[in-house]
Amino acid sequence: MTTPGMKKNNFLPPGLVSNLQDVLRKKANNNNTAQVNNDDNNKLNSSKEEEDESAVQSSTSDTVTDEFDPLKPVIFVTNSDGIDSPGLTSLVDALVAQGLYNVSVCAPQLDKSFSGHSFTHQESIAVCSAEIKGATAYEVTGTPVDCVSLALSGALFAWSKPHMVIVGVNKGPSCGHDMFSSSAVAGARQALISGVPSLSISLNWKKGESQESHFKDAVSVCLPVIKAAIRDVEKGVFPKSSLHITVPTPPTENKGFKLTKQSLRRSKPIWQAIAANRNPSAARFMANQPSMGLQLAQLGRDASAAGAARRLNSQKKSLEIVESVGVSGKVDRTRTTKYFRLEFQDSNQEETDENLDFRALENGFVSVTPISISQLTEPDIEKAASEWISDAI
Repeated sequence: MTTPGMKKNNFLPPGLVSNLQDVLRKKANNNNTAQVNNDDNNKLNSSKEEEDESAVQSSTSDTVTDEFDPLKPVIFVTNSDGIDSPGLTSLVDALVAQGLYNVSVCAPQLDKSFSGHSFTHQESIAVCSAEIKGATAYEVTGTPVDCVSLALSGALFAWSKPHMVIVGVNKGPSCGHDMFSSSAVAGARQALISGVPSLSISLNWKKGESQESHFKDAVSVCLPVIKAAIRDVEKGVFPKSSLHITVPTPPTENKGFKLTKQSLRRSKPIWQAIAANRNPSAARFMANQPSMGLQLAQLGRDASAAGAARRLNSQKKSLEIVESVGVSGKVDRTRTTKYFRLEFQDSNQEETDENLDFRALENGFVSVTPISISQLTEPDIEKAASEWISDAI
């Protein structure tokens, strides 16, 4: 923070500043000479550039018209594993190959599994176009719920509302209580909350057994259900619920589809302490802090005093942001920082109902579990709440 009237410190040695100023003066003289020649060339090229720009605009307009067919339903796809995951790629490829849909994609840039129904609030997220053949695609530095919410807001795509949202194919099952922490199920739930029919699809990935090709097989297994659901949406008869489909491993050996109930199964969270030198976040920060000597050498090569000041100020701001993590913005170097990593471990389940989601998977069936957002309240909690209120009165 700079107080009015306070002189800013000079971060560069006087000798280096003098050398930089000499270089800048020479560059300025050269630029003045070159500017005279460039003015004539610019006048000759301006009319040609205007013609080229109008041609590009016309071409772009034609391309958008060719790619988007207003007569085809819009299918929006996202996932929890990230935009480069084989599950999403396999699903989009299959939908595009049908030739029946306008396929739009907005997916997390990185793996956001187990992020639950979380939004990125009071922070900016970056959106970048992505290359997926046959689809309009973007990658986002947010969660699957961010992706669905942003897509349905009308701020990103040309369409106002898709016919259906499909989340998947995601790596790993989301059964029982794990549905509450599953960002794949959350993405489908967010679409449902917004009034858009949705499906979420997962592959029951087993380490040492599952293969990347199983994602493509899982899509082939689910495609008939997807097409049937889209047909009902076009007829206006899709129920006000979502479906979570989990495909067993290997998908090609499944015993068929089974309508299942959400179980009480849950994964056990295991927190493991790790050494500071194994923490990737700390490593990334240190990698972004080169020595001052290297930075000054780069400044000399750039020969720009203004650029040098901008770089130093930028570095100073970055350091201030990182160091302001402590209480009241102060750094307490006496405090110890520890690092932990979360892993999930399957726990044994005693439920024996064959129609439960995880039991169907264990028996080789494709589990199809309806997901509702209706506010049904269990009778026992209503009774207990009434008694508590009576006691309070």
